[in-house]
Amino acid sequence: MVRSLLLVPLLAAAGGGVWLARGALLRWRDLRAAETYELAGEQRPMLLRAAGAMVCGVCVTVLTLLTVLGTFGVLGGGGGADGSAGSFADRFDGMEAGAAGLGGNWQAAPPVGPADAVAASAPAEAAAAVPAPSPAPVVSRFDSVGHPGGGELLQSAVPGPDGRPRNVRVWLPAQYAKDPNARFPVVVMHAATPRKTADAEVPDVFEGLASAVQSARSKPFILVAPEAPNGTAHPCELVAAAPMAVADDAALRTTIAATFRTLPPGPAAWGTLGVEDGAPCAAAAGLARPDLYGAAAAVSGRYDAAALVRTGAEAPATGTPRLLLAAGKADTAGLDAARKLQSALRGGTGAAARAEVRISDNATDYSADRIRLRLVRQAAQYLGDALGKAS
Repeated sequence: MVRSLLLVPLLAAAGGGVWLARGALLRWRDLRAAETYELAGEQRPMLLRAAGAMVCGVCVTVLTLLTVLGTFGVLGGGGGADGSAGSFADRFDGMEAGAAGLGGNWQAAPPVGPADAVAASAPAEAAAAVPAPSPAPVVSRFDSVGHPGGGELLQSAVPGPDGRPRNVRVWLPAQYAKDPNARFPVVVMHAATPRKTADAEVPDVFEGLASAVQSARSKPFILVAPEAPNGTAHPCELVAAAPMAVADDAALRTTIAATFRTLPPGPAAWGTLGVEDGAPCAAAAGLARPDLYGAAAAVSGRYDAAALVRTGAEAPATGTPRLLLAAGKADTAGLDAARKLQSALRGGTGAAARAEVRISDNATDYSADRIRLRLVRQAAQYLGDALGKAS
């Protein structure tokens, strides 16, 4: 209806504009001819016709725009509660209210096709019988916060198992930028301090990983450091009661896989790492979910062997846990804890008894920091060898 009403004045304005423009052109030619013979001509008729043609042109533009809006339903396309056509102001108010209800981040719904119309008219019982599609992976925005170890460190907020956002840091090796087509394994590094990421506890971990790659001891992989959960002073002590509380979660895996060029989540390409107080977290994650993590490396840890044996016994039947327990040569307490855990797992049941446990006890240097750097290199080599085969 709107398009029909606007069409008549549109054609009239277009026709009038053409007639006035033609008259102005003829008057202009007459003036040029008069100037050739040094005769004076009257310019006013030409200027009036030119001005009229310009006004008609503006009218044509406005009427064309209104016609297009009416065609797409912005003007007069919707009905009010009484069946009358709704106004543009009513539609704008409704859109504004919808935007306010969504916190300002809103977008128009996609057009409804014939299939959608049929689905909308179906009974509620039939609609409930149709399974809902799986949510699409969310690509989060990660901001760069540094370049340690020759790579790039990024940070973002990712929902945790409880739905609350938590900080997650991702370290990309130098090879990530050099080869835009390559996909990389992923290692999740656990922290032992509530509300902190593991790189805050072990700031030299990136140098250790980069050194292992540069010396050809390890294949490059992406390191993910989620913030440790709150609620207890020592999150890794949760392994005794609920080991899955410190293991990785589906939201994190989905976000990382959708945002970065990773190999698919699973034991062939994803592993876990823990250093010092974070080592029990890595051991628990590797033993609890061998179907998700193909290898785990625990460095300089102290372990509750009985709790970890129960964790392995309750693990899924699929998959064989692979675990590296590394400690410095002079760390007698750490090596003793590693050997006790290895022996306890052998005497356990289920996945605990199947676990392949290796102990590294040869790292030595002149300072504790240097020894830790060597141990991180060994862990990187172990994880790279175990996870890099699929790449």
